[in-house]
Amino acid sequence: MTARRPILAVHGGAGPASTEGEAHVAREHALVAALGVGWNVLASGGRAVDAVEQAVASMERSGCFNAGRGAVVDASGAVTLDAAIMDGATRAAGAVGAVGRIAAAVSAARLVMDRTPHVLLVGPLADDFALALGVAPAAAGYFLNAGGGSASGAVPGTVGAVALDSAGHLAAATATGGLSGKLPGRVGDSAVVGAGTWADPTCAVSATGRGEFFIRTAFAHGVACGVSGLGLPLAEAAGRALADVVALAGSGAAGGGCIAVARDGTVTMPFSTPSMYRGIVDGSGAPRVAALADPRF
Repeated sequence: MTARRPILAVHGGAGPASTEGEAHVAREHALVAALGVGWNVLASGGRAVDAVEQAVASMERSGCFNAGRGAVVDASGAVTLDAAIMDGATRAAGAVGAVGRIAAAVSAARLVMDRTPHVLLVGPLADDFALALGVAPAAAGYFLNAGGGSASGAVPGTVGAVALDSAGHLAAATATGGLSGKLPGRVGDSAVVGAGTWADPTCAVSATGRGEFFIRTAFAHGVACGVSGLGLPLAEAAGRALADVVALAGSGAAGGGCIAVARDGTVTMPFSTPSMYRGIVDGSGAPRVAALADPRF
């Protein structure tokens, strides 16, 4: 098989977040750092699934996004996390939902994929599972917004990564703190394979936005079906799927966006919100990151 040029794309959430000031700069730096971590895997011949896990874990650790350390709180003031990962080469997938005692939910999702016959584990027993297998605990004070510091939802949203490796394999991963002020126990689309996260031999997708609408439209799988079933270009398939989300959500609800890469190396990053933090690296130059509309993407 002819080696492919690897590609890694990441996002830090779509929404109305400010794109000015120190916080904005920190978010862009966090995207660049995540791209660097994931690219190191791909550039050394590593697998797409390893690259997306490490890129997402980097963003969870940064505290700059609504994921991992920077996650927003639920209605009780607690932080709970969701995450999923999927290997497009095999369609193996793992996910966790409503976990609150671990630092990197994507690492727990990877363990579900690799060490169990299941796809999704949720709640305190999912925390127990991850901690028993070595996922770092969230020590006291780890979550920056615990106790209600970000209940307004001012933190940008979900983080995710998609990758194509040199063997031509695809993968996707997504992690989030979920909807600000959500009911305790709520699990969003990030942990639902086919909604916020999907990878198969044709494309890999990671979504961001109001999760209920992405679940109800089976968004990420819909993108893949547009590519593999209808023969649409990746950008058109993603655009159609996002339009379906927006139509279902209605004018009074926030939209969202996604990042996606196809097996031919095509990348698309559509969003219907004022901004979406996103970045890409493919070895042809320095990593590129942006939050607003940008002709480079």
